[in-house]
Amino acid sequence: MARVAEVLVGGPPGAPGRRGSGYRVGDRHVLTAGHLLEPPLSTIGVRFDADRPGEWSTAARVVLRSLRADLSLLELADLPPVAPPIPHLPRYAVVPEMEGSLPVTAVGFPRFKLREQAGSGLVEVGSPVRFRDSCHVEGTVSVLSNRREGTFEVAVPPPADAVGPQRSPWEGMSGAALWSDGAIIGLITAHHRSDGLGRLAAVRVQYWYEVLDPPELELLQTHAGLPARPVPIGSRPIAEMSPPPSPRFASLPSTLTMSELKDLVDALTALPSLRRPNGLDTILESVDLRVAAHRPRDDRLRFDVYGVLRTCLRYPGALERFMEVLRIWEEDSEELRAVDRVAAELVRRHT
Repeated sequence: MARVAEVLVGGPPGAPGRRGSGYRVGDRHVLTAGHLLEPPLSTIGVRFDADRPGEWSTAARVVLRSLRADLSLLELADLPPVAPPIPHLPRYAVVPEMEGSLPVTAVGFPRFKLREQAGSGLVEVGSPVRFRDSCHVEGTVSVLSNRREGTFEVAVPPPADAVGPQRSPWEGMSGAALWSDGAIIGLITAHHRSDGLGRLAAVRVQYWYEVLDPPELELLQTHAGLPARPVPIGSRPIAEMSPPPSPRFASLPSTLTMSELKDLVDALTALPSLRRPNGLDTILESVDLRVAAHRPRDDRLRFDVYGVLRTCLRYPGALERFMEVLRIWEEDSEELRAVDRVAAELVRRHT
């Protein structure tokens, strides 16, 4: 819940603002709906844990917006001290065409959760009189519905239609991440009134791969952890898979050259956690202060990673620790499995 965001968009002077939902996919990035950031707009704010002890908020700017995919990626301007670090990037999955339904869940801030608390006596003095609470919905998607639109039809318990015929009670839910089997499979983007109050539409992750251009996909890979290739849902359920054994690097000489480390460097630079801005520095903070202090630096990620590997080899146990920290951040990503395979082959050649 700490990563679920309220997205607050200010309109031009004299025009009302807009609200939506989002999900913090990285330390400085939030995923939300594209139509929510429709110009003209004056401000963009993101808030977390409203009226809770850990509440924090900050301004944001748009780094990616695709109307066709109805997707936006926001970059947070500042991180206050109370902002918790992101322990790992989310998983993403695509759903193959099949008959039947799939259980899903989402958390957002729809209009029907608008609350009046005057006289309730439940909230401390000074809190806002009106607020919009969170809504955790559990439902199902019928996989074969809405194929032409590129969305899922999400069946959810219907709210009371108490907001009038011109507005939807689901306003503000747009941008909420849609989860199934521990992975994001889409974003809530619309409520089609003709579908009834118990149906929402969510753009599919699969659709992102189909309509976004390569630079846009690269932004999502770098800042949101989207895999370079679609990963089918259920292909790697974390709870059912034991982590691969970590190679033991004690046998590796400290004099390995770039040509000898090339395959490992290539595999490491494909990791989303290292492709993020300052990603390598963040990882090294938990590895060995000597490595962080003495490694050579380079603006090119490949050479930067090579310098880290060479420096780790100088200190016993540092490379093992580096891989352990990467495993925490990457969980069980396909890219990390590729790193494990390359590292195991490197160790085998030098044993």
